Amino acid sequence: MNSLERLLYYPLGDAMPQQGETLEVRAGAGSGLTPAVKWVRMGLPFALDHINLWLLRDELGGRSGWTVVDCCITRDETKAQWEQVFATQLDGLPILRVIVTHMHPDHIGLAHWLCERWQASLWISATDYYAARVGSTSTTGFGGAAAADFFASHGLTDPESVEKIRGRASYYPGMVPKVPPRFHRLHEGRVLRIGGRDWRCISGYGHAPEHMALYCDALEVLISGDMMLPKISTNVSVHDTEPESNPLQAFLDSIDKFRHLPAETLVLPSHGKPFVGLHERIRQLHEHHRDRLAEVMQACATAPQSAADLLPVLFKRKLDLHQTTFAMGESVAHLHALWFVGKLRRESCSDGVYRFTAV
Repeated sequence: MNSLERLLYYPLGDAMPQQGETLEVRAGAGSGLTPAVKWVRMGLPFALDHINLWLLRDELGGRSGWTVVDCCITRDETKAQWEQVFATQLDGLPILRVIVTHMHPDHIGLAHWLCERWQASLWISATDYYAARVGSTSTTGFGGAAAADFFASHGLTDPESVEKIRGRASYYPGMVPKVPPRFHRLHEGRVLRIGGRDWRCISGYGHAPEHMALYCDALEVLISGDMMLPKISTNVSVHDTEPESNPLQAFLDSIDKFRHLPAETLVLPSHGKPFVGLHERIRQLHEHHRDRLAEVMQACATAPQSAADLLPVLFKRKLDLHQTTFAMGESVAHLHALWFVGKLRRESCSDGVYRFTAV
């Protein structure tokens, strides 16, 4: 546990659900439905090797069952884990609806399968729904020629990396081969009645097009998705589809929307363990990005810098290609945050690479 983690409180300690099982995280009061939230943890074939999913007891259209929050990627191993959950953890009740916090593959990948298998409905923001629909038939900032050209324009020009990124045109549809043909729209302030309790949508930007977190006042529980993680900082990237965006500022503005929630709120993140310490974690994330921006400014004051030049400045560990693509997007995001406020100037150099210099 690092020093920042020690400032957070993990009410479940080191307890985590085993594969195919669930762990109750809050019984709550009010409607009498218990448990209110069940935690499911599924494996991912990446360095970030897991995702947390959530089961909420529900009633919809006169039927009793479960609402699922997030799905994991499409692959046989994940389906097998879900089958274990269906057989042993649902009390013989069906899944009624699937809520997806955002369009990234580990969150929406199996939404089509869950919805088809249970005749369940999909609930997601319109922005992320349509981004996922596009991504499942092409690519959206995760690979392919456009992504390779974009990263090359920011200094990632070594032939091996460029060729590998060009070859990842099917990266997104490989994990999200299909998206349900219809959905219910989530938006800022919408209240969902789930299991006799109100859950309010809180929109977030910078990490995904229109991320939706869910907060229940009766339980003092926040399902934070990827907007609030206890151990790592959420990836905030500029992508080839929106090459002159400012996602870092959008992200920092978004997490400030959680400040008004109670200090004792139990945060259920998509990665890591449930924790209490929301206000402290918001402070930590602001300080983290403040420090990274200062490092970028210092480097750009010394010599013109591309995003690729800044990778060893922002990331002190060795990165594989999967991590490098995320790191490149984040490096550009930090440069853009300073460029947008006039602290850096950008120049397209003779080699076709953007470099940034302190003003």
